[in-house]
Amino acid sequence: MPEDKKIIAIVGLGNPGAEYQRTRHNAGFWFADLIADRFRADFRSESKFFGATARVKIAGTDVLLLKPMTFMNRSGQAAAALANFYKLTPDQLLVAHDELDLPAGAMRLKLGGGHGGHNGLRDIHKSQGEAYRRLRIGIGHPGDKNLVLDYVLGRPSKADEEAIFDGLARAADAVETWLATTWDKGLQQLHTPT
Repeated sequence: MPEDKKIIAIVGLGNPGAEYQRTRHNAGFWFADLIADRFRADFRSESKFFGATARVKIAGTDVLLLKPMTFMNRSGQAAAALANFYKLTPDQLLVAHDELDLPAGAMRLKLGGGHGGHNGLRDIHKSQGEAYRRLRIGIGHPGDKNLVLDYVLGRPSKADEEAIFDGLARAADAVETWLATTWDKGLQQLHTPT
């Protein structure tokens, strides 16, 4: 993203409803909630964006937070509505999503790439292409692909949940660094072992 852009959107992926609130698949919602809490913002339902939105300012950048309420496999509908309304280019989008290929609590920022079979990303690809930014939130893997559906829709263990929330806080710090300086510095901060 050219460093002079003053607006970005963070789209946290998840499923609406109390029954999904604490499930691994809602890790993107957890990140959006953490950013909103950190900057004392409240989400409100916005039908034109098919989700709940909040707005914060980080290091002089207007940050739109979006939690699609369309269920995971229709996430692109909400992301496209927001991007079209604010005339955002794909590199102004940061999509936060659960990632089976990373251990619980591991976090990775990434620009571009494939959807890796993630239904939310697959749907976002349809309208945005693949040049958007991602926060990959490690949730671990059950070890057998036949167990993946129940695993992502299940609640993490207490230890895994703590690791994930610790990682989300580090990721939020890295996003602040990105917006205050450069994307590369945010990546370096998040990806350098402490």
